[in-house]
Amino acid sequence: MAETLQHVEDMVDNAPQIDVHDTFHQFQEILAELKAKIDARFELQRDPSTLDLEQYGSYPDGPGGSLAAYSGPEVDWMVHSWLGNPAASFANLHLTVWLGPQIRVPHLGIALLVWPEGWFYIDGVPRTNLMVDGDYYDRYYAGLDEAWLAHRADPEFEYFVSRAGFIRASLSPTAYCYSFPRNERTIGVVRGILTDYVDRWLRWVDEAEPVPAADRAAQAELDLAIRRNIAERDPANVMGVRYFGQETTDRLVRGLWGGDRTLDRPL
Repeated sequence: MAETLQHVEDMVDNAPQIDVHDTFHQFQEILAELKAKIDARFELQRDPSTLDLEQYGSYPDGPGGSLAAYSGPEVDWMVHSWLGNPAASFANLHLTVWLGPQIRVPHLGIALLVWPEGWFYIDGVPRTNLMVDGDYYDRYYAGLDEAWLAHRADPEFEYFVSRAGFIRASLSPTAYCYSFPRNERTIGVVRGILTDYVDRWLRWVDEAEPVPAADRAAQAELDLAIRRNIAERDPANVMGVRYFGQETTDRLVRGLWGGDRTLDRPL
C-alpha cells in the first residue's frame, strides 16, 4: 500500500504547470450532485456574510474562488466552496455539513483536490470521543471497515498522510484520504464512494434519535470548537495566502467555520 506524505505547497510546486480544468469541472459536477441531495433533505438559507464571496480573485484570468455558507433548523453550517487556479495545476473544492445539536450523527466532510494529480477526502467527523463511546463507534464506523479496507488495496490510490499531526488526529478510523492519477476509472471510483457515503449519511440523519434539550448547548460548543480548529489549522491555507494574501485568507477561513455569520445557530 503506497502512501503520500508531502506538504500541499510542495506537491503543487514540484508538479508540472498544466491546465486541469477538465478534472476541476468534473469535481464541480460531483459536488453539485451531492449538494442537490443535501438540499433536498434540509431547509437551508444562505448566510449573508458569504454573499460577497460568491466570486473572488481574478478567475479565469488567474487565481480565484467561491465560498457559500448556509444554515438552517437542522444544519449549523454548510459550506460549498472552491479555491485555486485550475489553469495552473491547482484547485481545492469543499462540501461540508456541520449538523445542529439536535442529533449526534457525525458531521459530513468532503474535499476534492487537483494538484495536478487527484486527491479526495470524505469522512464522518465524530461528535464524541470514540474511545469513550463505544456504542457511537459501533453505530457509525464499525460497519464501514470492510469497504474501507478493500479500498486500501486499490493500486491506483495512495493513502495520503498529512504532515500536520492535528489533521491526522482529526480523521476518524474510516476516513478516506487518497491521492490518485486522474483518469476515467479513478474519478468514477471517487464519485461512487462519495455518493454511497452521502446516501448512507442522509439515512443516518433520518434515523437519528433526538439529543435531550439540556445537552444541546454543550454539543453545539463542542462542534464549533472542532470546526474552527480544523478550518484554522488546515495546512492548505498556505495556498490561500499565496494567491490572495493573509487578510483575504483569514476572511475565507472565518467563512469555513462561521466566524462572521449573521444567521442564528440552531438549537
